[in-house]
Amino acid sequence: MRVAMIGTGYVGLVSGACFADFGHVVTCVDKDASKIERLEQGVMPIYEPGLDTLVAKNVEEGRLFFAVDGAKAIREADAVFIAVGTPSRRGDGHADLSYVYSAAEEIADLIDGFTVVVTKSTVPVGTGDEIERIIRERRPDAEFAVVSNPEFLREGAAIGDFKRPDRVVVGTENEQARAVMSELYRPLNLNESPLLFVGRRTSELIKYAANAFLAMKITFINEMADLCEAVGADVQQVARGIGLDNRIGPKFLHAGPGYGGSCFPKDTLALVRTAVDAGSPVRLVETTVEVNDARKKAMAGRVEKALDGDLSGKTVAVLGLTFKPNTDDMRDSPSLDLVPALVAAGATVRAFDPEGMHEARALLQGVDFREGPYDAVEGADVVVIVTEWDPFRALDLDRLKSLVKQPVIVDLRNIYRPEDMRARGFRYTSIGRA
Repeated sequence: MRVAMIGTGYVGLVSGACFADFGHVVTCVDKDASKIERLEQGVMPIYEPGLDTLVAKNVEEGRLFFAVDGAKAIREADAVFIAVGTPSRRGDGHADLSYVYSAAEEIADLIDGFTVVVTKSTVPVGTGDEIERIIRERRPDAEFAVVSNPEFLREGAAIGDFKRPDRVVVGTENEQARAVMSELYRPLNLNESPLLFVGRRTSELIKYAANAFLAMKITFINEMADLCEAVGADVQQVARGIGLDNRIGPKFLHAGPGYGGSCFPKDTLALVRTAVDAGSPVRLVETTVEVNDARKKAMAGRVEKALDGDLSGKTVAVLGLTFKPNTDDMRDSPSLDLVPALVAAGATVRAFDPEGMHEARALLQGVDFREGPYDAVEGADVVVIVTEWDPFRALDLDRLKSLVKQPVIVDLRNIYRPEDMRARGFRYTSIGRA
Protein backbone atom coordinates (compact mmCIF):
# COMPACT_ATOMS: atom_id res chain seq x y z
CA MET A 1 0.00 0.00 0.00
CA ARG A 2 1.02 3.63 -0.41
CA VAL A 3 1.33 5.73 2.74
CA ALA A 4 1.98 9.43 3.32
CA MET A 5 3.21 10.33 6.81
CA ILE A 6 2.80 14.03 7.64
CA GLY A 7 5.44 14.88 10.25
CA THR A 8 8.89 13.37 10.79
CA GLY A 9 9.06 13.74 14.54
CA TYR A 10 9.36 10.84 16.91
CA VAL A 11 6.01 9.19 16.05
CA GLY A 12 5.97 9.95 12.35
CA LEU A 13 9.51 8.82 11.60
CA VAL A 14 9.34 5.60 13.62
CA SER A 15 5.89 4.72 12.24
CA GLY A 16 6.90 5.53 8.67
CA ALA A 17 10.08 3.45 8.85
CA CYS A 18 8.23 0.50 10.38
CA PHE A 19 5.41 0.60 7.80
CA ALA A 20 8.08 0.63 5.08
CA ASP A 21 9.73 -2.36 6.71
CA PHE A 22 6.36 -4.14 6.52
CA GLY A 23 6.61 -3.72 2.72
CA HIS A 24 4.47 -0.62 2.17
CA VAL A 25 5.74 2.36 0.16
CA VAL A 26 6.00 5.31 2.55
CA THR A 27 6.77 8.98 2.05
CA CYS A 28 7.51 10.99 5.19
CA VAL A 29 6.68 14.67 4.70
CA ASP A 30 7.94 17.63 6.73
CA LYS A 31 7.96 21.41 6.15
CA ASP A 32 11.44 21.63 7.69
CA ALA A 33 13.66 21.41 4.61
CA SER A 34 16.85 21.04 6.68
CA LYS A 35 15.39 18.05 8.53
CA ILE A 36 14.41 16.37 5.24
CA GLU A 37 17.87 17.05 3.84
CA ARG A 38 19.51 15.46 6.89
CA LEU A 39 17.19 12.45 6.70
CA GLU A 40 18.11 11.93 3.05
CA GLN A 41 21.74 11.92 4.17
CA GLY A 42 20.93 9.30 6.82
CA VAL A 43 21.15 11.69 9.79
CA MET A 44 18.39 11.05 12.32
CA PRO A 45 16.74 14.04 14.07
CA ILE A 46 16.23 11.96 17.22
CA TYR A 47 18.11 9.25 19.06
CA GLU A 48 16.21 5.96 19.00
CA PRO A 49 18.10 2.63 19.11
CA GLY A 50 18.08 0.93 15.70
CA LEU A 51 16.20 3.68 13.86
CA ASP A 52 19.12 4.81 11.67
CA THR A 53 19.68 1.24 10.47
CA LEU A 54 15.97 0.68 9.80
CA VAL A 55 15.67 3.93 7.84
CA ALA A 56 18.81 3.26 5.78
CA LYS A 57 17.65 -0.25 4.89
CA ASN A 58 14.23 0.83 3.64
CA VAL A 59 15.57 3.85 1.76
CA GLU A 60 18.06 1.58 0.01
CA GLU A 61 15.32 -0.92 -0.86
CA GLY A 62 13.12 1.79 -2.36
CA ARG A 63 10.23 1.74 0.10
CA LEU A 64 10.93 4.84 2.22
CA PHE A 65 11.13 8.40 0.87
CA PHE A 66 11.32 11.91 2.32
CA ALA A 67 9.80 15.10 0.95
CA VAL A 68 9.16 18.74 1.80
CA ASP A 69 6.33 18.94 -0.72
CA GLY A 70 3.90 16.14 0.04
CA ALA A 71 1.49 16.77 -2.86
CA LYS A 72 2.43 13.73 -4.95
CA ALA A 73 2.59 11.37 -1.98
CA ILE A 74 -0.80 12.51 -0.63
CA ARG A 75 -2.51 12.23 -4.04
CA GLU A 76 -1.25 8.66 -4.48
CA ALA A 77 -1.77 7.50 -0.90
CA ASP A 78 -4.20 4.87 0.30
CA ALA A 79 -3.72 6.28 3.79
CA VAL A 80 -2.43 9.67 4.95
CA PHE A 81 -1.24 9.78 8.55
CA ILE A 82 -1.21 12.99 10.58
CA ALA A 83 1.74 12.67 12.97
CA VAL A 84 2.47 16.26 13.92
CA GLY A 85 3.07 17.72 17.37
CA THR A 86 0.26 18.52 19.81
CA PRO A 87 2.09 20.41 22.58
CA SER A 88 0.36 21.89 25.59
CA ARG A 89 -1.13 25.25 24.69
CA ARG A 90 0.32 28.16 26.66
CA GLY A 91 -1.91 29.48 29.37
CA ASP A 92 -4.57 26.79 29.65
CA GLY A 93 -2.94 23.38 29.17
CA HIS A 94 -5.19 22.32 26.30
CA ALA A 95 -3.53 20.45 23.43
CA ASP A 96 -2.46 22.83 20.66
CA LEU A 97 -4.13 21.40 17.56
CA SER A 98 -3.03 24.08 15.09
CA TYR A 99 -0.56 21.74 13.36
CA VAL A 100 -3.17 19.00 13.11
CA TYR A 101 -5.75 21.28 11.53
CA SER A 102 -3.18 22.79 9.17
CA ALA A 103 -2.29 19.28 7.99
CA ALA A 104 -5.99 18.48 7.52
CA GLU A 105 -6.40 21.53 5.26
CA GLU A 106 -3.41 20.49 3.17
CA ILE A 107 -4.68 16.93 2.87
CA ALA A 108 -8.17 18.14 1.88
CA ASP A 109 -6.80 20.01 -1.12
CA LEU A 110 -4.77 17.06 -2.40
CA ILE A 111 -6.50 13.70 -1.85
CA ASP A 112 -7.55 11.90 -5.02
CA GLY A 113 -9.89 8.92 -4.81
CA PHE A 114 -10.91 7.22 -1.58
CA THR A 115 -8.34 8.05 1.08
CA VAL A 116 -8.14 7.13 4.74
CA VAL A 117 -6.97 10.11 6.80
CA VAL A 118 -5.44 8.71 9.99
CA THR A 119 -4.80 10.71 13.15
CA LYS A 120 -1.63 9.30 14.70
CA SER A 121 -0.98 12.39 16.82
CA THR A 122 -2.35 12.33 20.36
CA VAL A 123 -5.49 14.47 20.21
CA PRO A 124 -8.45 15.22 22.50
CA VAL A 125 -11.80 13.54 22.05
CA GLY A 126 -13.71 15.03 19.14
CA THR A 127 -10.66 16.07 17.09
CA GLY A 128 -11.49 13.53 14.40
CA ASP A 129 -14.90 15.14 14.00
CA GLU A 130 -13.27 18.53 13.41
CA ILE A 131 -10.78 17.08 10.92
CA GLU A 132 -13.68 15.54 9.02
CA ARG A 133 -15.53 18.88 9.03
CA ILE A 134 -12.46 20.73 7.73
CA ILE A 135 -11.93 18.30 4.85
CA ARG A 136 -15.62 18.12 3.96
CA GLU A 137 -15.92 21.91 3.98
CA ARG A 138 -12.94 22.38 1.66
CA ARG A 139 -13.70 19.38 -0.56
CA PRO A 140 -17.40 18.47 -0.58
CA ASP A 141 -16.72 16.04 -3.44
CA ALA A 142 -13.86 14.15 -1.70
CA GLU A 143 -14.07 10.45 -0.90
CA PHE A 144 -12.42 9.88 2.45
CA ALA A 145 -12.76 8.57 5.98
CA VAL A 146 -11.12 9.99 9.11
CA VAL A 147 -9.72 7.33 11.43
CA SER A 148 -8.09 7.49 14.87
CA ASN A 149 -5.04 5.26 15.33
CA PRO A 150 -3.17 6.35 18.48
CA GLU A 151 0.44 5.37 19.06
CA PHE A 152 1.68 3.49 22.12
CA LEU A 153 5.43 3.74 21.53
CA ARG A 154 7.93 3.92 24.38
CA GLU A 155 10.93 6.06 23.65
CA GLY A 156 13.98 3.83 23.63
CA ALA A 157 11.94 0.77 22.59
CA ALA A 158 9.74 2.23 19.85
CA ILE A 159 10.62 -0.08 16.98
CA GLY A 160 9.91 -3.19 19.03
CA ASP A 161 6.68 -1.64 20.31
CA PHE A 162 5.50 -0.91 16.77
CA LYS A 163 6.35 -4.36 15.42
CA ARG A 164 5.26 -6.34 18.49
CA PRO A 165 2.49 -4.25 20.03
CA ASP A 166 0.20 -5.18 22.90
CA ARG A 167 -2.65 -3.93 20.72
CA VAL A 168 -3.38 -1.71 17.75
CA VAL A 169 -6.35 0.57 18.38
CA VAL A 170 -8.30 1.78 15.34
CA GLY A 171 -11.22 4.16 15.70
CA THR A 172 -13.61 3.95 12.77
CA GLU A 173 -17.08 2.75 11.86
CA ASN A 174 -16.43 2.98 8.12
CA GLU A 175 -16.09 -0.49 6.58
CA GLN A 176 -13.94 0.71 3.67
CA ALA A 177 -11.53 2.40 6.09
CA ARG A 178 -11.53 -0.69 8.28
CA ALA A 179 -10.38 -2.78 5.30
CA VAL A 180 -7.54 -0.36 4.52
CA MET A 181 -6.34 -0.30 8.12
CA SER A 182 -6.53 -4.11 8.37
CA GLU A 183 -4.33 -4.41 5.28
CA LEU A 184 -1.82 -1.85 6.59
CA TYR A 185 -1.35 -3.81 9.80
CA ARG A 186 -1.74 -7.29 8.23
CA PRO A 187 1.99 -8.12 8.70
CA LEU A 188 1.37 -8.10 12.46
CA ASN A 189 -0.93 -11.11 12.12
CA LEU A 190 2.12 -13.35 12.39
CA ASN A 191 2.61 -12.03 15.93
CA GLU A 192 -1.11 -12.33 16.66
CA SER A 193 -1.23 -8.71 17.78
CA PRO A 194 -4.84 -7.77 18.54
CA LEU A 195 -6.35 -5.21 16.16
CA LEU A 196 -8.99 -3.48 18.25
CA PHE A 197 -11.67 -1.66 16.24
CA VAL A 198 -13.73 0.85 18.21
CA GLY A 199 -15.56 4.13 17.63
CA ARG A 200 -13.41 7.13 16.73
CA ARG A 201 -14.10 9.09 19.93
CA THR A 202 -13.48 5.97 21.99
CA SER A 203 -10.12 5.48 20.30
CA GLU A 204 -9.12 9.07 21.03
CA LEU A 205 -9.97 8.64 24.70
CA ILE A 206 -8.17 5.28 25.00
CA LYS A 207 -4.83 6.98 24.35
CA TYR A 208 -5.34 9.62 27.03
CA ALA A 209 -6.78 7.13 29.50
CA ALA A 210 -3.80 4.78 29.04
CA ASN A 211 -1.22 7.50 29.63
CA ALA A 212 -3.12 8.94 32.59
CA PHE A 213 -3.36 5.51 34.23
CA LEU A 214 0.36 4.86 33.84
CA ALA A 215 1.17 8.33 35.17
CA MET A 216 -1.04 7.63 38.20
CA LYS A 217 0.74 4.31 38.76
CA ILE A 218 4.14 6.05 38.80
CA THR A 219 2.85 8.76 41.12
CA PHE A 220 1.29 6.17 43.42
CA ILE A 221 4.55 4.29 43.95
CA ASN A 222 6.39 7.60 44.44
CA GLU A 223 4.02 8.51 47.25
CA MET A 224 4.45 5.01 48.71
CA ALA A 225 8.21 5.63 48.59
CA ASP A 226 7.82 8.74 50.73
CA LEU A 227 5.67 6.76 53.17
CA CYS A 228 8.28 3.98 53.26
CA GLU A 229 10.93 6.50 54.26
CA ALA A 230 8.69 7.82 57.01
CA VAL A 231 7.85 4.42 58.53
CA GLY A 232 11.04 2.46 57.80
CA ALA A 233 9.84 0.21 54.95
CA ASP A 234 11.44 -0.60 51.58
CA VAL A 235 9.57 0.64 48.50
CA GLN A 236 11.19 -1.87 46.16
CA GLN A 237 9.90 -4.74 48.27
CA VAL A 238 6.50 -3.05 48.50
CA ALA A 239 6.45 -2.72 44.70
CA ARG A 240 7.35 -6.37 44.26
CA GLY A 241 4.80 -7.43 46.83
CA ILE A 242 1.95 -5.66 45.08
CA GLY A 243 3.26 -6.14 41.53
CA LEU A 244 3.09 -9.92 41.81
CA ASP A 245 -0.67 -9.50 42.01
CA ASN A 246 -1.80 -10.04 38.40
CA ARG A 247 -4.48 -7.41 38.82
CA ILE A 248 -1.78 -4.81 39.46
CA GLY A 249 1.33 -6.01 37.59
CA PRO A 250 4.97 -4.96 38.13
CA LYS A 251 5.41 -2.36 35.39
CA PHE A 252 5.63 1.36 36.20
CA LEU A 253 6.13 0.62 39.89
CA HIS A 254 9.65 2.04 40.07
CA ALA A 255 10.02 4.91 42.51
CA GLY A 256 11.96 7.92 41.29
CA PRO A 257 12.05 11.69 40.86
CA GLY A 258 8.74 11.94 38.97
CA TYR A 259 7.66 11.29 35.41
CA GLY A 260 8.62 13.47 32.45
CA GLY A 261 8.91 13.06 28.70
CA SER A 262 6.94 13.92 25.61
CA CYS A 263 3.66 12.24 26.56
CA PHE A 264 2.68 11.93 30.23
CA PRO A 265 2.98 15.61 31.26
CA LYS A 266 1.09 17.08 28.31
CA ASP A 267 -1.44 14.24 27.96
CA THR A 268 -2.48 14.21 31.62
CA LEU A 269 -2.90 17.99 31.48
CA ALA A 270 -4.91 17.80 28.25
CA LEU A 271 -7.16 15.10 29.71
CA VAL A 272 -7.80 17.25 32.79
CA ARG A 273 -8.80 20.19 30.57
CA THR A 274 -10.99 18.03 28.33
CA ALA A 275 -12.77 16.54 31.35
CA VAL A 276 -13.41 19.96 32.90
CA ASP A 277 -14.81 21.27 29.61
CA ALA A 278 -17.09 18.21 29.43
CA GLY A 279 -18.34 18.82 32.94
CA SER A 280 -16.90 15.52 34.18
CA PRO A 281 -13.68 16.30 36.10
CA VAL A 282 -11.07 13.58 36.62
CA ARG A 283 -9.92 14.30 40.18
CA LEU A 284 -7.39 11.47 40.35
CA VAL A 285 -5.61 12.73 37.26
CA GLU A 286 -5.72 16.34 38.53
CA THR A 287 -4.01 15.22 41.73
CA THR A 288 -1.48 13.16 39.78
CA VAL A 289 -0.42 16.25 37.83
CA GLU A 290 -0.08 18.34 41.00
CA VAL A 291 1.82 15.68 42.97
CA ASN A 292 4.25 14.96 40.13
CA ASP A 293 5.04 18.63 39.55
CA ALA A 294 5.73 19.10 43.27
CA ARG A 295 7.89 15.97 43.40
CA LYS A 296 10.25 17.10 40.65
CA LYS A 297 10.68 20.45 42.37
CA ALA A 298 11.45 18.70 45.70
CA MET A 299 14.42 16.66 44.41
CA ALA A 300 16.95 19.45 44.99
CA GLY A 301 16.00 19.33 48.67
CA ARG A 302 17.17 15.72 48.83
CA VAL A 303 20.57 16.71 47.48
CA GLU A 304 20.76 19.61 49.92
CA LYS A 305 19.88 17.32 52.82
CA ALA A 306 22.64 14.88 51.82
CA LEU A 307 25.11 17.76 52.28
CA ASP A 308 23.73 18.71 55.68
CA GLY A 309 21.48 21.45 54.31
CA ASP A 310 24.07 23.63 52.57
CA LEU A 311 24.77 23.63 48.81
CA SER A 312 26.53 26.99 48.67
CA GLY A 313 29.98 26.61 47.17
CA LYS A 314 29.54 22.85 46.75
CA THR A 315 30.17 20.92 43.52
CA VAL A 316 27.35 18.62 42.39
CA ALA A 317 27.90 15.96 39.71
CA VAL A 318 24.69 15.12 37.86
CA LEU A 319 24.67 11.83 35.96
CA GLY A 320 21.82 11.67 33.45
CA LEU A 321 19.74 14.54 32.09
CA THR A 322 17.13 12.98 29.80
CA PHE A 323 13.78 11.94 31.24
CA LYS A 324 14.62 8.26 30.70
CA PRO A 325 17.49 6.20 29.23
CA ASN A 326 17.90 5.33 25.52
CA THR A 327 16.58 8.67 24.28
CA ASP A 328 17.88 12.20 23.82
CA ASP A 329 14.49 13.64 24.83
CA MET A 330 14.72 16.33 27.51
CA ARG A 331 11.04 17.30 27.54
CA ASP A 332 9.78 17.76 31.10
CA SER A 333 12.75 15.82 32.44
CA PRO A 334 13.21 15.98 36.24
CA SER A 335 16.66 17.43 35.56
CA LEU A 336 15.02 20.61 34.26
CA ASP A 337 13.70 21.27 37.77
CA LEU A 338 16.63 19.81 39.68
CA VAL A 339 19.60 21.48 37.99
CA PRO A 340 18.33 25.11 38.07
CA ALA A 341 17.40 24.65 41.74
CA LEU A 342 20.93 23.43 42.53
CA VAL A 343 22.46 26.39 40.69
CA ALA A 344 20.10 28.80 42.46
CA ALA A 345 21.21 27.35 45.81
CA GLY A 346 24.81 28.28 45.03
CA ALA A 347 26.11 24.93 43.78
CA THR A 348 28.48 24.38 40.89
CA VAL A 349 26.87 21.74 38.66
CA ARG A 350 28.82 19.39 36.44
CA ALA A 351 26.70 17.13 34.23
CA PHE A 352 26.97 14.26 31.79
CA ASP A 353 24.40 12.34 29.73
CA PRO A 354 25.24 9.75 27.04
CA GLU A 355 22.80 11.17 24.46
CA GLY A 356 21.10 14.27 25.85
CA MET A 357 23.97 16.78 25.98
CA HIS A 358 23.06 18.66 22.81
CA GLU A 359 19.46 19.21 23.91
CA ALA A 360 20.49 19.95 27.49
CA ARG A 361 22.91 22.71 26.51
CA ALA A 362 20.01 24.68 25.02
CA LEU A 363 17.84 24.22 28.12
CA LEU A 364 20.17 24.44 31.12
CA GLN A 365 22.18 27.51 31.96
CA GLY A 366 25.22 27.78 34.24
CA VAL A 367 26.14 24.09 33.90
CA ASP A 368 29.61 22.65 33.28
CA PHE A 369 28.96 19.85 30.78
CA ARG A 370 31.52 17.05 30.91
CA GLU A 371 32.59 14.31 28.49
CA GLY A 372 31.99 11.29 30.69
CA PRO A 373 30.79 10.15 34.13
CA TYR A 374 34.24 10.10 35.74
CA ASP A 375 35.08 13.49 34.31
CA ALA A 376 31.84 14.81 35.83
CA VAL A 377 32.40 13.42 39.32
CA GLU A 378 36.01 14.56 39.76
CA GLY A 379 36.19 16.85 42.79
CA ALA A 380 32.43 16.63 43.48
CA ASP A 381 30.94 16.97 46.94
CA VAL A 382 27.96 14.85 45.90
CA VAL A 383 27.05 12.65 42.93
CA VAL A 384 23.39 12.63 41.85
CA ILE A 385 22.06 9.86 39.60
CA VAL A 386 19.05 11.26 37.73
CA THR A 387 18.66 8.91 34.76
CA GLU A 388 19.26 5.15 34.90
CA TRP A 389 21.46 4.81 31.81
CA ASP A 390 23.25 1.46 31.59
CA PRO A 391 26.73 3.05 31.94
CA PHE A 392 25.68 4.36 35.36
CA ARG A 393 24.43 0.98 36.59
CA ALA A 394 27.91 -0.50 36.92
CA LEU A 395 30.22 2.38 37.69
CA ASP A 396 33.70 1.58 38.96
CA LEU A 397 32.90 2.64 42.52
CA ASP A 398 36.51 2.45 43.72
CA ARG A 399 37.56 4.78 40.91
CA LEU A 400 34.61 7.08 41.60
CA LYS A 401 35.46 7.23 45.30
CA SER A 402 39.04 8.17 44.51
CA LEU A 403 37.86 11.07 42.33
CA VAL A 404 35.19 12.73 44.47
CA LYS A 405 35.85 15.26 47.21
CA GLN A 406 33.25 13.59 49.45
CA PRO A 407 31.86 10.02 49.06
CA VAL A 408 28.22 11.14 48.93
CA ILE A 409 25.74 9.71 46.40
CA VAL A 410 22.09 10.62 45.92
CA ASP A 411 20.56 7.86 43.78
CA LEU A 412 17.17 9.02 42.47
CA ARG A 413 16.66 5.75 40.55
CA ASN A 414 17.60 3.14 43.18
CA ILE A 415 20.28 1.61 40.96
CA TYR A 416 22.52 0.44 43.82
CA ARG A 417 21.95 -1.52 47.03
CA PRO A 418 22.18 0.60 50.19
CA GLU A 419 24.08 -2.08 52.14
CA ASP A 420 26.70 -2.42 49.35
CA MET A 421 27.22 1.33 49.18
CA ARG A 422 27.61 1.65 52.93
CA ALA A 423 30.12 -1.21 52.95
CA ARG A 424 32.17 0.68 50.36
CA GLY A 425 32.22 3.77 52.56
CA PHE A 426 29.67 5.92 50.75
CA ARG A 427 27.04 8.13 52.35
CA TYR A 428 24.23 6.89 50.19
CA THR A 429 20.70 8.23 49.79
CA SER A 430 18.03 6.64 47.60
CA ILE A 431 14.25 6.76 47.14
CA GLY A 432 11.96 4.97 49.57
CA ARG A 433 14.64 2.83 51.21
CA ALA A 434 16.40 3.04 54.56
